[in-house]
Amino acid sequence: MPIIRSTPRPSPQDALAEGPDAVPVGMRIAASFSWRLLIVAAALAVVVALVVVLQDIVVPFLIALLLCALLGPISAFLQRHRWPKWTAVLSSLVVLVLAIGTLALVVTAQIRYDLPSLEHRLHRSVLSLQTLLDSQPFGITVHDVNSWVSKGTDYLQAHASSILSGFQAAGSSAVHALEGLFIVVFTTLFVLIDGRRIWGWVVRLFPRRARARIGVAGEAGWHTLTSFIRVQLIVAVTDALGVAIGALALQVPLAVPIAVIVFLGAFVPVVGAIVAGTVAVIVALVFNGWVTALFMLGVVLVVQQIESHVLHPFLTGSAVKVHPLGVALGVVAGTTLAGVVGAFFAVPFIATVNAMVLAAARWRPEDGDGSGDGASAALAPPTSVGPTTTPSSSTSSSSSSSTESASDRADSAPGADHGGVQS
Repeated sequence: MPIIRSTPRPSPQDALAEGPDAVPVGMRIAASFSWRLLIVAAALAVVVALVVVLQDIVVPFLIALLLCALLGPISAFLQRHRWPKWTAVLSSLVVLVLAIGTLALVVTAQIRYDLPSLEHRLHRSVLSLQTLLDSQPFGITVHDVNSWVSKGTDYLQAHASSILSGFQAAGSSAVHALEGLFIVVFTTLFVLIDGRRIWGWVVRLFPRRARARIGVAGEAGWHTLTSFIRVQLIVAVTDALGVAIGALALQVPLAVPIAVIVFLGAFVPVVGAIVAGTVAVIVALVFNGWVTALFMLGVVLVVQQIESHVLHPFLTGSAVKVHPLGVALGVVAGTTLAGVVGAFFAVPFIATVNAMVLAAARWRPEDGDGSGDGASAALAPPTSVGPTTTPSSSTSSSSSSSTESASDRADSAPGADHGGVQS
C-alpha cells in the first residue's frame, strides 16, 4: 500500500509573503527602522523645545554642573584630610570666588595703568588711519568722515525710542542674569554637598531592572565630565600664559585682559581659539602696527599648534573619547542652535553622553553598578539571599521573604543611597 504524504497548507501570512504583491524584506526592515527613528527624533525635538522654553533654568543648571565637576576634586581632597563636608564645600567655593576676584583686580589695575599710554597710541593710530584713507585708492577725506558722523547722529536721534527699548531689554536681561547666578550658586552648593543622594533619587525614578545600568552610565558620564573640565582648565591656563608672555615680549598693551579672553575662549574648542587669537592680533595692530601684529599672529599660531598636537593628546588620553570631527560638528551645531551658549556646552555634552551610552551598552548584570561601595545591592534587582545555614526549606523561604521585604524597605527609604555620580 503506497504511503501518501500530506503537505501542510500554507498559513495566510506565508501566502501573503509569497504573493506577487508582498513587501520586500529590505523594505520592511527600512520601515521598522524609520518609525523608530521618527520616534527618537520626536523625543529629541520635545527635549530641545523644553530646553528652549526653560533656558533661564537649564543654562544656569548646566553651568553649575560644570562648576561642580571643577570644584568636586578640591572638596573631595579636603574631605579626605578630615575636613567636615560643609567646610570643604564652602572652602572650595571661596577659592573660586577669590580666584575670580583676583583676576578681575589684576585686569582692572592693568587697564588703569595703561590708559594714558593707550590714549596716546590710539590717537596716533587714528591719525595714521586718516592719512591712509585720505590717500589713493581710498580717497576718503575728513569731510566725508564728518558727514558720516553727522548721519549717524541723525539716525540715533530718529531711533531714540527703539534704542530706549533696547536698554530696557538689557535691564530685563540683567534681572535674568541675577536669577541665573542665584540658581548657579545654590545648585553648585547642594550638588557638592548631597550630589550622591540627588543622583540616587533620579535613579529610583527608573524601573528597578534598569537602575544598575543607569548608575553605571552616570558614573561614566561624571568621570568623563570631570576629566574634560580638568583637561580644558589646564589647556586654557597654558594658552593664556603663552599668549600673555608673547604680548609682554612684544610690548602689546592689555596683555592680561588678552590672556583672560584667551583663557575663556579656550573652553569653546575650535571657535574660541580663533576668536581669542583675532582679538590679540587686532589689539597689536591698533596700538603697535602691522609688524607687531604679524609677530603676535605667529605667537597665537604657535600656541594653538602646541595645544592641538601636544597638550590635548597628552592630557586627554582615553578619558574623553570624541573624534575631532565630532568636536567640530558639535561646536557648529551648538552654535547654530543656541549661539555662544551652545558652542560652550556642545563638546562636554557630546563627550558625557557618548561615555554614558558606551558604559550602558557594555554593562552586564554580573558587573554590578561599578560604584565599588556596596551600592550595587541597592541598585540591582532584589534577590533571595538567605542565611549561611538553612535548616529547612521553610526556614530558607521565610528568610528569603524577609530579606526581600527588607530590601524593598531600604529601596523606598528617603535616605537610601543608590549610588551614582560622586560630587
